[in-house]
Amino acid sequence: MVCLHPKDAESYEEVTERYKKYYDAGIKGIFFEADNEQHYKIAKEQGLEAHRWMWIMNRGDQFIRENHPEWYAVNRKGESCFDKPPYVDYYRWVCPSRPEVVEYLKKQVEETLSKDYVDGIHLDYIRFCDVILPVNLWKNYGIVQTQELPEYDYCYCDVCKSKFKEKYQQDIDSIQYPQESLSWKKYRYDAVTNVVNQLSDIASSHNKAITAAVFPTPDVAKRIVRQDWTNWKLTAVYPMIYHGFYKENTSWIGTAVVEGVRGLDGRFPLYAGLFVPDFKDIDDARQGIKYALDNGAAGVSIFGSVSDETLEVLKEFK
Repeated sequence: MVCLHPKDAESYEEVTERYKKYYDAGIKGIFFEADNEQHYKIAKEQGLEAHRWMWIMNRGDQFIRENHPEWYAVNRKGESCFDKPPYVDYYRWVCPSRPEVVEYLKKQVEETLSKDYVDGIHLDYIRFCDVILPVNLWKNYGIVQTQELPEYDYCYCDVCKSKFKEKYQQDIDSIQYPQESLSWKKYRYDAVTNVVNQLSDIASSHNKAITAAVFPTPDVAKRIVRQDWTNWKLTAVYPMIYHGFYKENTSWIGTAVVEGVRGLDGRFPLYAGLFVPDFKDIDDARQGIKYALDNGAAGVSIFGSVSDETLEVLKEFK
């Protein structure tokens, strides 16, 4: 699979030519970051699957910001993503514990999957905000995150606190080190899992695929973004094994795939997400694909520019 944003200005001929090259290289489908009927239909004409790539919990929607600021997640300092987004301005995380948020997301997914030219839904940002960023990004923000800092630790809104207390008979405000509470971590894993599984039911009702872009290994995902993706109801999972983000060598792709496949235990396939700019050259990219496939990945997904050179390498693994 490849990820891309469809451009309205492109002609039928140039889109057709590109997607034919994708198919000939062995690419199975495309995750589109926007709705564009022409692009989806041309992709399908060329034998590709056309899936809608959708941001889930990170939502800067004008409707939400104008009508429901209370939907936004609150950090351990009591600050809301509504007016104090962490890291960057587009980090506007909604709270997965709120039923009205889940219903809003379900409605959007239902509308998307009702379109006959959409083959499935690809969930992105299906998590909490990064309580700890990948180490290679620390320099970008001038921070050192060797511990969970309160301004990046979500969500501590009244709804989360109330539901946590109801389930675990504990008041999160009375726990001295809430960031170390195993019950509190489990509560937040389950809050995200509930969103995924409700969206999965919608996909099943349309007999369409539901996949997700997740953090690279089960351990990393749970530790830094509260994702428990091995327990989700999915058609397939696409871990973002962006080795450069973690200052790891290319061989780490294989290590991450092994951990993910072992955690899934055959429940659904894993496709290794590879970030093209992380590779030193085309030979390094070739080796990265090999590490993924040799260690149990069902295939790979490509994020970044898909050059003719990259397509030639993909053909080798067709």
